[in-house]
Amino acid sequence: MYDVVIIGSGPAGISASLYTKRANLNTLIITKQAGTIDKIGRIDNYYGFPLGITGKELSESGIQQAKNLGVTFAYDEVVKIEMLPDNHFQIETINQMYMAKTVILATGTARKKPTIKGIKELEGRGVSYCATCDAFFFRGKDVAVLGNGEYALHEAEELKPIAKSVTILTNGEELVEKRSPILQDVEVLSEPIRELRGEKQVEEIEFENQTKKKIDGIFIAIGTATSSDLAKKIGIQTNEKEQIIVDKNGQTNIKNIFACGDCTGGILQIAKAVYEGMVAGMSVIQAIRNQNKEV
Repeated sequence: MYDVVIIGSGPAGISASLYTKRANLNTLIITKQAGTIDKIGRIDNYYGFPLGITGKELSESGIQQAKNLGVTFAYDEVVKIEMLPDNHFQIETINQMYMAKTVILATGTARKKPTIKGIKELEGRGVSYCATCDAFFFRGKDVAVLGNGEYALHEAEELKPIAKSVTILTNGEELVEKRSPILQDVEVLSEPIRELRGEKQVEEIEFENQTKKKIDGIFIAIGTATSSDLAKKIGIQTNEKEQIIVDKNGQTNIKNIFACGDCTGGILQIAKAVYEGMVAGMSVIQAIRNQNKEV
């Protein structure tokens, strides 16, 4: 059982971990891949670097700083967070389950939505971004999952026992070869998608080769799950821009789940992410101390 599991190793997540670990909390960071900061060629507006620094250098320095303090790292992909009856949390990754007393979401901004014609127009009318949230509405129906990674496979697994049929659409990409036994009979279509059609609801998909497929719903699961994706699965409130809503302490509407950095919106700057990480980290410290008093 970890005192805190931090999802994301960007400036916000690392900043939070520096505070929680220095407070002697058992801290785990789960991270899948390099974030946006690693792609920044040069940073000249961050305190303490008169000659500038690359995003990759700053990122690696922060991660090493956390490791030097003793923060534990797990290089994995989070697909689900679940609250348990004892108010602790179970974090499910591709390879393992982790238990935590508190959680900090710090995976950055939501991914860009696919630019397939019809998706935006049919959102909420057959287009969904959360199988856990909406699978119930598609029981006994034909659905599709758009994506080619582990996250897409996880969403397909959530839908398989409920829907009449599940089809994975990779939109021209290659599917990762890690299908579980439950998905062995699931159809996979790799043809690029031209358009999603429907009057009041999703009705069919047309592919670039002019073939069509009738479906009742499509679940978007491109890339890896972002903070807003994970938030929706557990009932955390987001705004119309899919940014996580937090209070002054960085806490979401669910007790002991916090969020910081780009996923909360506002000015998307490293300085802001580091500050919010500090706030979330200190809030977790207080939350754990309060829990210890109750025992």
